[in-house]
Amino acid sequence: MHYSQCMVKATIVVFLILFSSAASASELSSVIATLESNWANAYYQHDEDRQKLEYPLLLAQAAELAARYPNAAEPKIWQATIMVTNAAFQSSLTALSTLDSAKALLEEAIHMNPNALDGAAYVTLGTLYYMVPGWPVSFGDNRKAEQMLKTSLSINPNGVDANYFYADYLLDQDRTAEAVSFLQKAIQAPLRKQPSLADLRLRDAAKSALTQAEQGRQAGGKTKYQSLFADANNQTR
Repeated sequence: MHYSQCMVKATIVVFLILFSSAASASELSSVIATLESNWANAYYQHDEDRQKLEYPLLLAQAAELAARYPNAAEPKIWQATIMVTNAAFQSSLTALSTLDSAKALLEEAIHMNPNALDGAAYVTLGTLYYMVPGWPVSFGDNRKAEQMLKTSLSINPNGVDANYFYADYLLDQDRTAEAVSFLQKAIQAPLRKQPSLADLRLRDAAKSALTQAEQGRQAGGKTKYQSLFADANNQTR
């Protein structure tokens, strides 16, 4: 085969590979967007009875997606996210195991592509680190939480989720004055062309938290994950 023919063939092969990769990436983005939308509807708009039915279905979809795209970080991030929200309906000890599995998925996603979904794995993992109890009950660690959340901000400094959850962490640590600027950034964060329900709800949450912070108040009580494991320490002794 002549050199020119080889080059033409090679060019065609490269084009087909690139086209296939682009089509695959486009398909993945579309499926991820649908999964995100379905999860947001369940999480923000449905009551607990419906959530108990819908979360396992969403989790199965996320697991299938992760199996279909084993080299993509995005399905693993959403699989972990849905596992975490579903853990609220599990017993304390079962939920501990679930959150450990979610943590492992997020760490794997970070290893594969730390920038996936604008650093969402860092946001979710960082949030878990400050919401769940620490040793010996679970892996909660405020130092690691701040490290993860700051990393998410370095990847997506203007993101509504990165700013909101770092602000929420600061409020949890009674660092209200520091939290205010991040709440303001979350409120002012540019939304996507087609903003998700989660984006809009986070912006509303940031507005509410900012009002409370400026009035010198914080929402009292434990977080859902801290409450979830309120008696786990006794069960593990």
